[in-house]
Amino acid sequence: MKYPVFEDLIIFENDDYVVVNKPPFLATLEDRTPNSTNLLKIARQYNPDLQACHRLDKDTSGCLAFAKNAEAYRHLSMQFEAREVYKVYHAVAWGTHKFEEKLVSRAILANAKGVAKLAPQGKPAETYFNTIETYSRHTLVECLPVTGRLHQIRVHLAFLGAPIVGDKLYGGEDLFLSSLKRKFNLKQNTEELPLIKRFALHSFNLGFLLLNEEPVKIEAPYPKDFAVLVKQLRAS
Repeated sequence: MKYPVFEDLIIFENDDYVVVNKPPFLATLEDRTPNSTNLLKIARQYNPDLQACHRLDKDTSGCLAFAKNAEAYRHLSMQFEAREVYKVYHAVAWGTHKFEEKLVSRAILANAKGVAKLAPQGKPAETYFNTIETYSRHTLVECLPVTGRLHQIRVHLAFLGAPIVGDKLYGGEDLFLSSLKRKFNLKQNTEELPLIKRFALHSFNLGFLLLNEEPVKIEAPYPKDFAVLVKQLRAS
């Protein structure tokens, strides 16, 4: 994998924070993959003092905040803890759904292998969902997590019967162009690849208070794979 240039990912920067548009397939912090890099390692080549204020799943793209100093880190960490950070994700889900401020309030329990499930003995978890666009068999969903549990959006959408495209762990199948285009011809002896090679989840907005208490709201444009997926669904 060719690793990105950190400067190219920056979508907001001031004296205390850097917010980047995290590419998919890159872990935020160290993961179990041997000899792999992660976004924090790349970030520290840009500025050795950077600390990740939160994390995104390896396959999730979008807004990720780093602090440049201990005070900034503490300030944003406290906002995350108090659930004062504004977080908006976009997901492409299977099925057509009309969600309007739809709240899922179901506790989530994570096992040792990093797989989450709904269970009353788990930690409380809340997510609101809104429909942005519907297509013939899919929906572009706005997801607003109140809490920050493991795989929360993915598990809550699966609970609603709207698993995320490509999220095979939680019931979301891959999506192929041949299922959208009637006159789709695949070259002989080639295997068709899915339209997106990960689950279709993107952290679209991040809002928080800077050290001077001034609010900031940052938007991360869709990465290429997510943009192509939405474009193909609109076209079909």
